[in-house]
Amino acid sequence: MCVFLPFAAGYYLSYLFRTINTLISGRLTTDLGINAADLGLLASVYFLAFGAAQIPIGALLDRFGPRRVQSGLLVVAAAGALLFGISTGFYALLIARTMIGFGVAAALMAGLKAVVIWFPRDKVALVNGYMIMLGALGGVSATAPAEWLVDRIGWRGLFELLAVITLATALLIYLAVPEPAETQKADLRSSTLKTVYLNAQFWRVAPLSAVCVGSAWALQGLWAAPWLTDVEGLDRHSLINRLFIMAICICVGALLLGVIADRLRRRGVRTEIVLATLAALFVTAELAVILRLPVPQLLPWCVVSMFGAATVLSYAIMADSFPSEFAARANGGLNLLHFGWAFAAQCGIGVILEQWPSQDGHYPVIAYQTAFGLNVTVQVLALAWFIAPLIHALTRALTGALALQAIEAISSRFGHEGDVVETMTPSADVIFFDAVEDVDW
Repeated sequence: MCVFLPFAAGYYLSYLFRTINTLISGRLTTDLGINAADLGLLASVYFLAFGAAQIPIGALLDRFGPRRVQSGLLVVAAAGALLFGISTGFYALLIARTMIGFGVAAALMAGLKAVVIWFPRDKVALVNGYMIMLGALGGVSATAPAEWLVDRIGWRGLFELLAVITLATALLIYLAVPEPAETQKADLRSSTLKTVYLNAQFWRVAPLSAVCVGSAWALQGLWAAPWLTDVEGLDRHSLINRLFIMAICICVGALLLGVIADRLRRRGVRTEIVLATLAALFVTAELAVILRLPVPQLLPWCVVSMFGAATVLSYAIMADSFPSEFAARANGGLNLLHFGWAFAAQCGIGVILEQWPSQDGHYPVIAYQTAFGLNVTVQVLALAWFIAPLIHALTRALTGALALQAIEAISSRFGHEGDVVETMTPSADVIFFDAVEDVDW
């Protein structure tokens, strides 16, 4: 408990800071006159700072341990939260948001590192799942509970309170977490990272994971609320309820995806297939939102939220693709792309919305459909790139099956050794699954 709970608290705060702008975006627009482009930049700079810090933080965690790195960085996050609460101008808010993003950048990786150090190896996967699930509760807290506080102390008071809590968490980690008896001093050079980024397998998986997971974070972290308000016409109470349910969905997704992937893998279904299937479902859900299809309004948004936890699948694929000594750096390199795309998507949507005139801070439906649609287009291209080897393998398998059937038909027609050919002809399901197993992902 002295190891798990303090780091879980740090990841909880990271998730809360990531999604809190969805709740206060309308108040920032009203109080400070921030437009859509500035709002997108303000929210997304968190992802930029977070992503940029992933590579050096991974090496620092290996060298100095999670206790010292995480506690020191959370002090920076606390200072950023305090500055955000007292800022009166856009640029001060931008600096504060950057400090917050940098300060919580080690939250998940530090927790996972601590789990590896202190827990038995056969319990690591289970504890990691609990860590991610509890961290995702920060997204839940950034809805109805945070709205209750904002109504009473204002958004400035909320950030001042978060500054105190973040500083207390930093002290808790530094004082309560024990230091391991032996700490392995890692090499800080970037040779491992170079190995990761030159790996063809990495670039097969990374684009799909980055553009889909990053988009899910960008939408839930900011643009879901304006869409539900401007396009669907929800009032404030209904909006908070929807955001609360979406946050619950990502907690459930974090807990279930790993279990589902593990069970399917035991039955011979590769994790890559699971990721591709879920990505297709994610794109379908976004299209249902954009086209305003006649489905329950909340259903596609819940799918979008749940895909934010698909990093569970991406990390598992990275673990299979790299030796154990490279796995942590591979995840760090993938995280850099996740947060980089989240920054680009969140900021880019705001820029696109600004191309249409607003009425009292509200943008027309076509503006949102264009911005979201361009984002989906990139995801479709990444999905096509990802499944290209599977399509190629299945095409070859189908060609082979047709050729064998043709040989069997000719043999049967002329009565030459038809029985022999028939016994040599594989069934369609055997051809299909052999093709999937032979895919060079």
